[in-house]
Amino acid sequence: MAKQVRVMRMSVEQPLWRALTGYRVLTMLYAVGLFATEYDEFDRPGIAIAYYVVLCVWTFATLPRVQNAAACTKRFLAVDLAIAITGIVLTPLVVNDHHIDSGGPTLPSIWTAGSVLAFAIKGGWRWAALASTPVAAANLFERGHPARDTVHNVILVWVASIAIGYVVEVARASERTLARALEIEAATRERERLARDIHDSVLQVLAMVQRRGAVMGGEAAELGRMAGEQEVALRTLVSGGLTSVSRVSRDTAPGAVVHVIDDARDDGGRDDGPLDLRALLAPYASAKVSLVEPGAPVPLPPPAARELAAAVGAALDNVHRHAGEHARAWILVEDEPDEVIVTVRDDGPGIPEGRLAQAEGEGRLGVALSIRGRLRDLGGSAELISPPGQGTEVELKVPKVSRGKAGQR
Repeated sequence: MAKQVRVMRMSVEQPLWRALTGYRVLTMLYAVGLFATEYDEFDRPGIAIAYYVVLCVWTFATLPRVQNAAACTKRFLAVDLAIAITGIVLTPLVVNDHHIDSGGPTLPSIWTAGSVLAFAIKGGWRWAALASTPVAAANLFERGHPARDTVHNVILVWVASIAIGYVVEVARASERTLARALEIEAATRERERLARDIHDSVLQVLAMVQRRGAVMGGEAAELGRMAGEQEVALRTLVSGGLTSVSRVSRDTAPGAVVHVIDDARDDGGRDDGPLDLRALLAPYASAKVSLVEPGAPVPLPPPAARELAAAVGAALDNVHRHAGEHARAWILVEDEPDEVIVTVRDDGPGIPEGRLAQAEGEGRLGVALSIRGRLRDLGGSAELISPPGQGTEVELKVPKVSRGKAGQR
């Protein structure tokens, strides 16, 4: 059955983009209104009118650019800030000295703050600080000297934009944390539901068959033993592998995206993200196969994880075929910084010296192809140690960044 994924989008920053859209339009109208009321203070009104035409056209034409973080590109931000700074620098050329000495507004007036706020919402407080600096320099240049009211306005824009940028960064981090928590909660609920169903039906039946078979003996005892192995395998799946929660919620332009898995992925499906090796090895655990794994996920690229799990399965097949029906096996998973090591060990009689070379000469290439070949394609290695009479140990090593053919598929 193909997986069914319900997608939930969350965004606390989206209202900020809507507010910025309204702010840019209102402040543009405000700047034009100031020009109309103070027309007498402009020595070169023609230049001012040309600038306001550009400002109005730019503001309305770029409204879609301030709808979300994806549309608000770096190139747009750079041009937007340049228009604001150009208006500030042009102010001394179009107004009289009285306008400047009295602390009159610049051509873009408070519209400039919209450009800085766009930087803050898009990139956080660092981007806000970067955009505020040239705006501050342009304001000081326009006034000609660091007047008190100019310094006050510069600091106000600087502090406000940095604060808003920091709030946006915190909001994004909170969204990712919440999205991750929702995924884990949904997976946990599904796991608990399946665990209850399995415990109430299948596991109880298997446990009863195992007990009755042991008491009756004969063929019933063998049936009981098989039921016991299946009970162990089911309990392993219930406790750790029913629903994958190793995905990381993506932080997209409209906000965090939560993928709630309703049904498990089918075997033929594909997943672009890393796979948890523990989930692939869990089905191998049984009454005679013990699995020892780390408490945290062991992520590997999907091709590498599947090939390594297949190599472990091939090693266990050899145990079942050659070590005897009463042999036990152990799987040990070690998550190292640069590689993953999986050791498969059994308590069988071991492999006689020269037996592997003889098998390859006879055309039986199980170890050569199913184990060593798989690991070689991944850029890893497989080492087999088998002293006669002391069992067999197969050590499989795979780099976390696959360098072989499997990692390129």
